[in-house]
Amino acid sequence: PRGNEGLGEALKGCDVVVIPAGVPRKPGMTRDDLFNTNASIVKALVEGCAEYCPDAMIAIISNPVNSTVPIAAEILKKKGVYNPKKLVGVTTLDVIRANTFVAANQGLNPADVDVTVIGGHAGITILPLFSQVPGMTVSNE
Repeated sequence: PRGNEGLGEALKGCDVVVIPAGVPRKPGMTRDDLFNTNASIVKALVEGCAEYCPDAMIAIISNPVNSTVPIAAEILKKKGVYNPKKLVGVTTLDVIRANTFVAANQGLNPADVDVTVIGGHAGITILPLFSQVPGMTVSNE
């Protein structure tokens, strides 16, 4: 292992950088524990992006996405290379979960369902827009 020694070599000239780095949330792990672990990893990688590929599109998958993306933005601002059009959080998992839930509830194939999800990545801030799903019916049961 070379630590971050090869970071510049890996990032130099990149147009797109996808950051899935970090650890998944384990049983008993709080969101704070997850944040503390993954934030330091994202920080190191984004600092590398700022130095070696400052014009790259950066897509962050590392959880909690609603916390790691703002950290990345602040790092890029501090380095003078922040472009809000080139930093995104990837929350496909939330959409897939919503599609799967709706498909099961409505007797559909998940591949045929497309639920728009807005809000944060935390449980209480995720907002699937069920009212926007064509033909979806909901009962009080």
